[in-house]
Amino acid sequence: MTKNSTSNLKTQGFILLDVDVVALNNAGKSHTSNFDNAVATKKIRKNSYYHTYVSGQAWRYWWRNSLQQNFGWELSPIIREKKVAFTESNPIKYADDDIFGYMKAAREVIKDEKGNPVKDNKGNEKTENVTVTRVSPLKNSAVVSVAATQTEENWSSMARQDGDSVPYSKEEYSAIMKGMFSLDLDQVGTFADYNKTGFKNLTEALKKEALLQGAETLDDSYLKDAKGSPMQLIRLKKKIRLKRAIDTIKALKTISGGAMQTNNMADVTPKFIILSTTNTGNHPFTHIVKNSGSQNQVAELNIDGLEEVVQEYNSQFRGNIFIGKRSGFLDEFNKGLQELADKHENISLHPVNEAIDKYCEQLANQL
Repeated sequence: MTKNSTSNLKTQGFILLDVDVVALNNAGKSHTSNFDNAVATKKIRKNSYYHTYVSGQAWRYWWRNSLQQNFGWELSPIIREKKVAFTESNPIKYADDDIFGYMKAAREVIKDEKGNPVKDNKGNEKTENVTVTRVSPLKNSAVVSVAATQTEENWSSMARQDGDSVPYSKEEYSAIMKGMFSLDLDQVGTFADYNKTGFKNLTEALKKEALLQGAETLDDSYLKDAKGSPMQLIRLKKKIRLKRAIDTIKALKTISGGAMQTNNMADVTPKFIILSTTNTGNHPFTHIVKNSGSQNQVAELNIDGLEEVVQEYNSQFRGNIFIGKRSGFLDEFNKGLQELADKHENISLHPVNEAIDKYCEQLANQL
């Protein structure tokens, strides 16, 4: 049975981390140190000031590992061929293929009903193109320091009781860092098989497998065929889609990672978080923090900017906006946040993990 596609809902998330003496994402050999084996950290320049950052790819790596270790996700196996690598690209079986996307360019041998290779008249095995791609429903920024950050070069050595020590150095920093993400709720567990790059999510075999497992077909709200009829999508059962979406968001409570954790261990779970559902793809919370001070080295919450977002994007929010803040982090803004929550009935203020749980309860009724 074919159903109509639902509205275009997205989870919009914004986080702040608070880290001290860390080197979360390294950039290889340092070219500014006097040590031959010095390691640099990743940093970017903006308005003549340097900001340290964690790449979006590294953040996704932490995220995927958290889902495997804390939520029991079986990750899609990696297949390597010559100089290319790709996952199994099976979003029916592997939730990470569904949430994080994939690209696989390959050909496979065609087999008959008994599993034997099908051959042509010359005795060569017949193959078919099984190239599939999927744009990730989960999109995220890099995690970058809010304020300008001055890194420090820390001299260390590899030494034991005997022999000369081997000196090395690394760049370390302390910072409040911001990141944002968007999870396309309509795309979670929903797949196309159009012959178009980015839309060919499933092979014919995977499409049949999904339908046998109870997946449904529904109309694509945006694409039509040559006759003007809506193109068809394949959607997994709601229970599966909901679990994948909620697991992805709740993984932020236990996410861990970062380079040099043996000597520079850091907690990379959010100390401040905003979660909301919108009906557009634009992320509204990009400028709700700011830097100040003579060298732009002080990070602050922009309460006025947050209220402006709530008012200007009011028609795009669906349900409540959940704000979570850890006690002891930026406590000077507690009063402003509470006044904001008291003023707007759609803003809900909680500790971080409670805010995540409350949002996921709301999401269960929205998906």
